[in-house]
Order: sequence, then C-alpha cells, then structure tokens
Amino acid sequence: MVIPASAARPADAPILRAGLLGVGMMGRHHARVLREIDGVRLTAIADPGGDPHGVAGDLDVLPDIEALIESGIDIAVVAVPTRFHEDAALKLAAAGVHTLVEKPIADSTAAGRRMADAFASQGLVGAVGHVERFNPALQELRRRLEAGDVGEVYQIATRRQSTFPLRIADVGVAKDLASHDIDLTAWVAQSDYASVFAQTSFRSGREHEDMIAVSGRLANGIIVNHLVNWLSPMKERVTVVTGDRGTYIADTATGDLTFYANGTIPLEWESVSTFRGVSEGDVTRFSFAKREPLRVEHEAFRDAVLGLPSEVVTMEQGLHTLQVVEGALQSAATGHSVAF
Repeated sequence: MVIPASAARPADAPILRAGLLGVGMMGRHHARVLREIDGVRLTAIADPGGDPHGVAGDLDVLPDIEALIESGIDIAVVAVPTRFHEDAALKLAAAGVHTLVEKPIADSTAAGRRMADAFASQGLVGAVGHVERFNPALQELRRRLEAGDVGEVYQIATRRQSTFPLRIADVGVAKDLASHDIDLTAWVAQSDYASVFAQTSFRSGREHEDMIAVSGRLANGIIVNHLVNWLSPMKERVTVVTGDRGTYIADTATGDLTFYANGTIPLEWESVSTFRGVSEGDVTRFSFAKREPLRVEHEAFRDAVLGLPSEVVTMEQGLHTLQVVEGALQSAATGHSVAF
C-alpha cells in the first residue's frame, strides 16, 4: 500500500522544486495539491492558454515547456491534452526532470514507449497519473483481496458513466476513461490482461468513440467486464469483485467499500434458492481512513523521487494500460478478440 507522507518522508529530505505544465480543469487541482503536500514547493507554472481558473497566485504564467524547464525545477507535472504529452515529457527527460504525466501516458503506444525509454535511460522517475489506484475504496479492496477475504476471485466488473466532458477533444472515451478501469483492475487483481474483446459506439457526432463495452480475461484467469460511456446523465464509478465468499462493491465516487457475503443459513424457500445459486448473507460497509486520492498520488511520486518506498504508477505500467486500451479499440474495429 502507499506509505503516508508522515511515515515515509525523512525530516532532512530536500524540498523539491515543482513545475506544472497546464492549469486547466485537471491542472488547477494539481496546483492546489502541489502547494499543500510536505516536501514540495510549486515554483513555476506554464500554460500557453493562460490561467483560466486563477490558480497561479504570485507566480508568472510561463508560455511553454521550455520556459518551465529554464525556471529550474526538480520535478514536473504534465496536465495538458494527451497529444502534447510526448513532446513535453521528452524535453523534461532530456533536462533531467522527474515527471508525472496525466493519464493516459500518450495518444499512442509508440509515443508511450519513447517516453518510458527516455526516462529509464536517464535514470529518472517517470510516472503516470492513474489516480484511481490511490482511491481509498480501491486501496482497501486490494488489501482485502490480497488477504484472501473473498477467497478465489471469479470476476471483476466496472461501470464508469457520465455526461460528455467538453474539455476532452483529442481522444475517445476508451483512452480517457476506460484506461482508469483497465489500470485499476490489473492493479487490484495483481495480474496483467491476457485478452480483450470490445464494441464501441459513436453517438455524439465526434470522430472518437463515446461508448465502449470491453470483456476479457486476466492472465490469472479472472473474467473482466468494463462498461464506459460519455452518454449518461448519471455519474457512476463502480467496481464489482465477485469471489467464492461473496461480492465487494467499491464506489470510487464516494470512497465507499461494501461487502455482500454469501449466506451460511439455508433458505427454506426452495424456488428462490434454486434461482439465486447462493443465499444472501450479511452486508457490511467498511469504515476506514479516506484521504484525497490526488494528494496520495503526489506523495507517492514525491517519495519515488526521493528513493523511498512508493506505489507510484510507472510509465511501463501506464504503457501496458494503453496497450490494452488500443487492443480493445482494435478489437472493436475488427470484430475479433485481441491477445497480449
């Protein structure tokens, strides 16, 4: 699990000078957290579009990535549209700056490969902002699955539905949202994907898909299903894990984790018992600490830069997620499943 900042960072560790590229809808939250966490000082902001949310404070808004690098920074956060990730990341790697790039890692696996290789060759920390891994409900879920609380895991199903975000123009719902579910599923199950089959839909008049349904199997045999769309007036962020002792439901919008146990009391109503296959048992909603996922993610990135134990999402992991997403899109285009 991620080690809290108070337990991980030595008092004599250096203060890291942070630069932020992009202060849009997501970047504004990065700016806030970078100012809040211990051991990091936000010293520079760059955005060619200015500061629409007024988060710069007393900092000048620099025009581009070159100016951000010239300001003298130790770490950087890249929160610009996906198609600009590679250019910014390669320049930061060449300058020796540890970097956290928002998800997905890039707009293509080829670009993601170049990014991962660049940071590895320089001995730098390259990370990807798959923030759902740091959601308290999913961290608690992974801990309980690892402890064997649900027994053998049979299936993991996710639902991620909401209205269309006008700020997303360069990728479809698969790379923008389904990447969350693919990453968190592999992380929770501690297994890579073995195969996927997918179908997509284009309903909003854009060149990119706005709905995708993915089914597949992990290397450890778990069946997975993901329903993702930008076509629902209802916002839903749910992960369902079914095993031989019951079912966990993690709601990452609220950070809640609930367990529906298989019953141990035989049902006397024979027709109901036959239909359900298992009987209903106790339902438990767990109580645990709920820290802001973005803050925990930044602390993990900071700790990785300092050489401390960390569960930061590496660029290699982010690249694998993108490979699965592109495999799903390939499957949807060809009508055939894709193996990895």
